[in-house]
Amino acid sequence: MKSYLDLLQHILDEGTPKADRTGTGTKSVFGYQMRFDLSEGFPLLTTKKVYLKGIIHELLWFIAGDTNIRYLVEHNVHIWDEWPFQAYLEATGKDREIEKYSDTWKTEKKSFVKRIIEDEAFSMKWGDLGPVYGKQWRAWEKSDGGLIDQLNTAIHLIKNTPYSRRILVSAWNVADLHRMALMPCHMLFQFYVADGRLSCQLYQRSADVFLGVPFNIASYALLTMMVAQVCGLKPGDFVHTLGDAHLYNNHLEQAHLQLSRTPRPLPEMILNPNIQRIEDFSYEDFELKNYDPHPAIKAIVAV
Repeated sequence: MKSYLDLLQHILDEGTPKADRTGTGTKSVFGYQMRFDLSEGFPLLTTKKVYLKGIIHELLWFIAGDTNIRYLVEHNVHIWDEWPFQAYLEATGKDREIEKYSDTWKTEKKSFVKRIIEDEAFSMKWGDLGPVYGKQWRAWEKSDGGLIDQLNTAIHLIKNTPYSRRILVSAWNVADLHRMALMPCHMLFQFYVADGRLSCQLYQRSADVFLGVPFNIASYALLTMMVAQVCGLKPGDFVHTLGDAHLYNNHLEQAHLQLSRTPRPLPEMILNPNIQRIEDFSYEDFELKNYDPHPAIKAIVAV
């Protein structure tokens, strides 16, 4: 994962101070690319422990075409909670009464998540994020009312026309952006077949390098492995191309701590070889071996 650590150092050394939508402030660079050969190990950071359970469940959630956080919170994955919770506070006027990240805010958030699990009607109203990733991957709406399953279309092309330069999946549906709780950050990916190997390149317009990017690397590496298996190919490279790559100002200390640690050998990800359809993967079909990371490093997500 040297390429990721190099990116951290590059932003600290060369990043430009910039304001941002969240009001937190960042150090930012524009245009950066990393490449990971998946035959060398699964690219999960070892300089801090990364929340693999959340990565797997989120990816399965995308693949299912789901956009409601209920599935995630039922599996104790809370990486998307803050966006619908903040929308709930604003819609009910509570955002004017409760200071963000205060003890009261945290208590209110726990109650919100509990209701998402226990109250289906409440979940339907407040748990949906709008037409985010899963919707665009699996049910992109056409002007005539029809739907396009981009992911299965890509898999069909890989199997039948592997030389195609049009094996792409986009989450950036301009007509739907205003209805999304968060506009897609990892917005476009392309598959490439050569020498019996499947590679994937992701374009990410906005990259929270400390918190988000380690998730994104592991998630798309795993997706590449899953699609390779169902297409009868070996995993190739995951290429990660970043637009605005930034460290939030409240993540700088954590980045320095991470850079002070010595990387350890990459783990190995084992997929259940019996799975032959992308929709049939479940959480139990993944086994991570030999993961020996440094301790986790806490940081606040900017909403």
